[in-house]
Amino acid sequence: MITALDSSVLVAIAKGEPTAGRWAAVLENARKHGDLVVCDIVAAELSAFWQDDTAYDGFFAALGVMFLPVDHSAARKAGRIFALYRRQGGPREHLIPDFLVAAHALRQTDQLAAVDRGYLRRYFPKLKILKP
Repeated sequence: MITALDSSVLVAIAKGEPTAGRWAAVLENARKHGDLVVCDIVAAELSAFWQDDTAYDGFFAALGVMFLPVDHSAARKAGRIFALYRRQGGPREHLIPDFLVAAHALRQTDQLAAVDRGYLRRYFPKLKILKP
């Protein structure tokens, strides 16, 4: 079982937010059943938290997270769903990176650990979403 991680989860852990402990438990459980991965978008978003590569790499290593880039079919899926979102009047609150992370999880993994602000369940109804 492969679990994709959204930046919302990793930011909560990195910043020690109130949900950090619960997210850590979710990730520990997921790791018992398979791999934890991040896509290029999440890796880029998280790089803003560290000024040196050693600390950045250490954070991912400590959590046992691997890198799995977005493939072409996931990118196409993200674009198509984003277009539907905008046609249906979706505001620019959610941009293409949000849809890329979700499409990556849908096409290339088994589930996504993420804070769902509503658009994931609406536009990715077949995606299994883990919560703390």
